[in-house]
Amino acid sequence: MSGFIVTGTDTDIGKTVFAAGLAGALGAHYWKPVQAGVDPEGDRERVAALSGLPPAHILPEAYRLTTPASPHLAARIDGVEIALARLALPKVDGPLVVEGAGGLMVPVSDRMLMIDLFAHWGLPAILCARTGLGTINHSLLSLEALRARAIPIAGIVFIGEPHEENERIIPLLGKVPSLGRLPCLDPLDAGQLRTAFAASIRLPG
Repeated sequence: MSGFIVTGTDTDIGKTVFAAGLAGALGAHYWKPVQAGVDPEGDRERVAALSGLPPAHILPEAYRLTTPASPHLAARIDGVEIALARLALPKVDGPLVVEGAGGLMVPVSDRMLMIDLFAHWGLPAILCARTGLGTINHSLLSLEALRARAIPIAGIVFIGEPHEENERIIPLLGKVPSLGRLPCLDPLDAGQLRTAFAASIRLPG
């Protein structure tokens, strides 16, 4: 199985937009195993609109929960028990882009964190980070957590307005390659994302 896990230092950080750009650039399949909150739509629908991928490359979630909350809480409210057996990586032809929910330490259940799933899958992770204040601490802690579980790190990508020093010091201290910075896009559509991704992001090797 080849591909990447797209994770972030926090929620609402731009993981879905980056995952859409990455999956589109690679011609990959996209999978978000656990979606919590679908009003007005889930991340699968956003990726379908932004990636330019054919519908067959946008895979259904293993769990699609209605409550916008941590997966463990959303599952409890929805009366669902999340089981590891249903979270096996889907078998696809070509690369697979897997998007996590929230940050690394988000609980999937009372016994499992999102980062535990990443370690179980064994795919390299790409860490999405904000460029602004607080990102140094959040990013370096996230990199330490990935390494503590022996999860390979393909690189870090910044999302937001430029911040030269943060974009310099985090890869240096974190000892990871920077894959570039994806700017905030307005309007955000498939064409704009494709253009910005090609201009700003270095695909991991």
